[in-house]
Amino acid sequence: QVQLVESGGGLVQAGDSLRLSCAASGGTFSMYVMGWFRQAPGKEREFVARISWSGGATTYRDSVKGRFTISRDSAKRTVYLQMNSLKLDDTAVYYCAARRITETEYAFWGQGTQVTVSS
Repeated sequence: QVQLVESGGGLVQAGDSLRLSCAASGGTFSMYVMGWFRQAPGKEREFVARISWSGGATTYRDSVKGRFTISRDSAKRTVYLQMNSLKLDDTAVYYCAARRITETEYAFWGQGTQVTVSS
């Protein structure tokens, strides 16, 4: 069982950058694929990015490609989401999630951190 705690959200202006962090405790960190999801008001939660257990493979939703970068630091048991050139549409609650490498569903979720992008 892994526990996830996100941090780093805040209020920024369009074009600014922000880095989210997700600290993991419990479980074997290297046994999990880590992902970031977001949910904007009135919308369903959507996938943003994920990173493989080794960090060697990453996947992004099209709208954030070239602007967001997901990374992981195994020594710190932390996953990051570097967000550059933020847009108004990036406003959402961002969630960190983990799934075991042998499974397809994300079973563990953080509490979320709010990102608000203003014009």
